[in-house]
Amino acid sequence: MTRTVLAIDQGTSGTKAIVVCPERGVLATATVDLHPRYGNDGAVEIDPELLLSSVVEAGRRALDLAGEPVAAVGLANQGETVLAWDRATGTPLTPAIVWQDRRSAALCAQLAPAGGRLAELTGLPLDPYFAAPKLAWLRRMLTRDGVAATSDSWLVQRLTGAFVTDATTASRTMLLDLDRVEWSAEALGVFGLQDEALPAVVDCAGPVGMTRAFGDASLPLTGLVVDQQAALLAQGCLAAGDAKCTYGTGAFLLANAGGPVRSSAGLSTSVAWRLAGEPAYCADGQVFTVASAVRWLTELGIITGPQDLDAVGGSVPDSAGVTFLPALAGLGAPHWRPDATGTLTGLTLGTTPAHVVRALLDGIAAQVTDLALAVEADLGRRLGPLRVDGGLTRSRLLMQTQADLLQLPVQVNATADATALGAAALAWLGLDPSLTVAGVLAFPGLAPAAPAEQFEPQLAPDQAAERMHRHRALLTST
Repeated sequence: MTRTVLAIDQGTSGTKAIVVCPERGVLATATVDLHPRYGNDGAVEIDPELLLSSVVEAGRRALDLAGEPVAAVGLANQGETVLAWDRATGTPLTPAIVWQDRRSAALCAQLAPAGGRLAELTGLPLDPYFAAPKLAWLRRMLTRDGVAATSDSWLVQRLTGAFVTDATTASRTMLLDLDRVEWSAEALGVFGLQDEALPAVVDCAGPVGMTRAFGDASLPLTGLVVDQQAALLAQGCLAAGDAKCTYGTGAFLLANAGGPVRSSAGLSTSVAWRLAGEPAYCADGQVFTVASAVRWLTELGIITGPQDLDAVGGSVPDSAGVTFLPALAGLGAPHWRPDATGTLTGLTLGTTPAHVVRALLDGIAAQVTDLALAVEADLGRRLGPLRVDGGLTRSRLLMQTQADLLQLPVQVNATADATALGAAALAWLGLDPSLTVAGVLAFPGLAPAAPAEQFEPQLAPDQAAERMHRHRALLTST
């Protein structure tokens, strides 16, 4: 009997599907690009049907390339993206409101007096990034019809008919009691969502339903998880203090928290995974615009794409005093400034595109460094080497800059499939309840490989501190 699985990473800018065998590793990969719509009012939306079609198309392509049957499906999702749909038919009633959308900022301002209590209940700061403010905004501004929930619930319904969400995704809504891992009536009431029909909260591993979306065979869906928690699992961050950062559309730093701690340093706390009813927890922080900031530079014609970052940015020794805060969709942890905008300073007649690129990479690395320092403050310990994955880890200049500002080694994951591999691990756990996380991560096809490359700090500590000082001065003035 085969133990090969289909694992799908449904992300913001694309959907990746892999077919992975526990012994032979990744057998096939397929990707379908996605292009959210960005509005000047802070809107970030996408047609939900495009999300679904990308999942189905990527999955079918990967299966065709692999040319062999699979036993189950695992699905990782964006986390905080929401929509409304007709529960009976699955027809979307709204666009998918993407996690970057900031239109609920005014609503968050109105609810600010409840922010402290919400953080205590849910582990999350009150910010438009999370799902509940978007859901409340959607209900006030778009429709009261149908059901409204995170995009994973809609995808799972369309794939299997089940109306569920996993514990990690539920913990990103601001509606889940973090300690009990149950919907909070109090939090629902704060957002005016007390009458909503909510999906059942299920474990990250276990049978959810059957789907024929990927071909003639009926396949069980046995793994569900938020994309960043999937990468945390695949990177083997099983002990308190183990941390990883994914550089994708945004940058997401997560650390195994060892328990449901509440941050005093501006981070959020979420469920890392829940297996057999037992939750594990992580502390996390976000930089909202990373690859999306690179895309912005590309659209301005400063570079032709991310492949230019090292060639252009590396053509100058430094940014020549140019400082870039790429807060193009507000600031997340640890600052939580939805009103913040991108700021570029220090320009002179001698400023070149290379200086702007270099300043962007400095700004990304400085924001991630702030997150790492916040994790250290919350956990009361120095982080070890930072494990990193995601598309922008291909930029050696960004990775070296990150090591310099962190003053820690940066270890680049040997695979580009960390998120999908995390979904695969959970699919295996859902297929066979006798397996353990450590046992699955020991599969030859999944065992975390040695880093593809390790970047050591090359900048003196006082120079790193000076660059961080300039970054924080810009933050203060924004």
